[in-house]
Amino acid sequence: MIGGYMGKVLQVDLSTGKIESYALPERMLELYVGNKGLGARLLYDLLPPMTDPLSEKNVFIVTTAPLTGAGAPSSNRFNITTKSPLTGTIVNSNCGGNFGVFLKRAGYDALIITGKAGRPVYLKIDEEAVSIEDAGELWGLDTEKTQDKLPAKTGKIVIGPAGENLVKYAAVFSQDRAAGRGGVGTVMGSKNLKAVVAGGKQRVRVAREEKFRKAVKGWRELSREHPATGEELPRYGTAIFVNKCDATFTLPTKNFLLGTYEHADDVSGETLAEKHLIKNIGCYGCPVACGRQVQLGGQNIKGPEYETLGLLGPNLLNNDLKAIIELNYQADLLGMDTISLGNTLGFVMEAKEKGLIKTDLSFGNLDRLSKMIDDIAYRRGLGDDLAEGVRSLSQKYGGEEFAIHVKGLEIASYEPRGAVAQGLGYAIGSRGGCHIAAGYPIYLEANGPITVNPLATTGKPGLVVLNQTTMEAVSTMGCCIFSVYMFLPKVLLELNARSRLVSKIVRSTLLYGGNLVGRAISWPAWTLPVPAPFFMLPQVQTHMHCTGKRYTLGKLMELGKRVVSMDRLFNMREGLTGADDTLPKRLTDDLQRREEPGSKVPLAKMLPKYYSFRGWSSDGVPRKKTLKSLQIEEGAMPPQAASEATVTA
Repeated sequence: MIGGYMGKVLQVDLSTGKIESYALPERMLELYVGNKGLGARLLYDLLPPMTDPLSEKNVFIVTTAPLTGAGAPSSNRFNITTKSPLTGTIVNSNCGGNFGVFLKRAGYDALIITGKAGRPVYLKIDEEAVSIEDAGELWGLDTEKTQDKLPAKTGKIVIGPAGENLVKYAAVFSQDRAAGRGGVGTVMGSKNLKAVVAGGKQRVRVAREEKFRKAVKGWRELSREHPATGEELPRYGTAIFVNKCDATFTLPTKNFLLGTYEHADDVSGETLAEKHLIKNIGCYGCPVACGRQVQLGGQNIKGPEYETLGLLGPNLLNNDLKAIIELNYQADLLGMDTISLGNTLGFVMEAKEKGLIKTDLSFGNLDRLSKMIDDIAYRRGLGDDLAEGVRSLSQKYGGEEFAIHVKGLEIASYEPRGAVAQGLGYAIGSRGGCHIAAGYPIYLEANGPITVNPLATTGKPGLVVLNQTTMEAVSTMGCCIFSVYMFLPKVLLELNARSRLVSKIVRSTLLYGGNLVGRAISWPAWTLPVPAPFFMLPQVQTHMHCTGKRYTLGKLMELGKRVVSMDRLFNMREGLTGADDTLPKRLTDDLQRREEPGSKVPLAKMLPKYYSFRGWSSDGVPRKKTLKSLQIEEGAMPPQAASEATVTA
């Protein structure tokens, strides 16, 4: 067996009560590894085409990765994959809570849930037995109270009232961390599944114990010494991006009408640290601790991340940091995605200004926000419409030109007219307007230590391909995407800060070399036989010693490309085409700044090169030779796998 795996997948049919387990084909694990990659392959194989996301036929998949629970830093993440009720696309939602670690301790690499229970239930998993338990007493509770009532010393995933009431952007929570995007909590609610609890004492076996421990030590040292993971993120968390984005015209303001906010510093990471921070907190087992703990009403709670600060703050013309802390906590307890929530509220406020919707909500007015969030979670009054998301609202009331979503998923808190590669990334993201699926090019355009011309199109398709491919590969191994910040070595950052000449050379190389990199990534794996450099990607070195599998730079890029193409194939099967790789007209047609003629996203200029670098046709369809080179047809779930499963409970 490959190192890092427990060797079993648990499958539960809530309709029939059937519980079974089986081993996945080793070839599937080699090709798709874990987390998002493995989840995408399983969903493609197990879900019938054109399935209604809220029907009992939808499949809810939780996957771990080899590094999950193995003791590597920033690597205890798990992934939820399903068909999104918000978008109709594949959705892969990653989480830093402890559930993945405990699922592996129970002896499982993945959990596949099908069917629908006839009453509210929760699933109880340990290494001795698996059972479906009554959740009548849990139904209606918030995410915090639900977890408190479940067994201690276990990993848990739960939904709140928003998931129970099928709010289309309901989230799943593990500890105080969310698998937030695309309505994964809605799918749990549609199955009458309130929670899953996992526990056990099994250990993750690694292939090369001594080398693995040495690699882990080196990774931790690099993480502590790097300016991003050792200084900025621990000091200010993701909230550091508020002022950075404000300075680069990438802070969404007034429903993405503007890119800067005059009161941005009031809701910044610096202000949060100065006035509200109690201590740093982190995802399970993570040494970076970029999370914030703040106090509210005498209680210590998780503070807001950048996305929440941006979209419940400047996007609503709200500069009340304490109010944002309160609204974020309220949304967490109810169990909903604050990115989609902030966008939805912003759309309604603008629609009101334009006379399209009658509501008490308005920009800069906090009086009705808390009540409306409750109304959304319980689908009361206008809240019932808001629970459907921005795309549905714009189709019902009008205003599609300022409905800020892609493929039905509300855009993250980065205004792409100030960073056009981010706009390209949003447009082609498999789950819609997601900064992570986009490859997070904003880091190289606006809020990172080394940034290129944010409005230039030269090199941007290649940079998006590079970022996407690298992040997908590393995430599939179980690692937090913030750990990829170490891709820019400390010594380079120091030279960049000290020398204008070095800075100019680095920026020019990144920008004008972007498309050369994109073209190189499109080549077969054997053309890049060099090892993935440890000083830039310690995650890969650690993964290699965990699994016993060797990774060259070419094989790493091939893994990322395979995941991107797998997502693409799923969406095509569900009826999406290249025509869906688009942005709202506000972002492509309207100048963000009248004095800056480049301040809109020239999507049509960048999209063809992106497709070309991916090995896709001019209309965005993966070519046969591309799929063959990525071995997409290999490593699929054998049709007889479930029928040959070994019953475990």
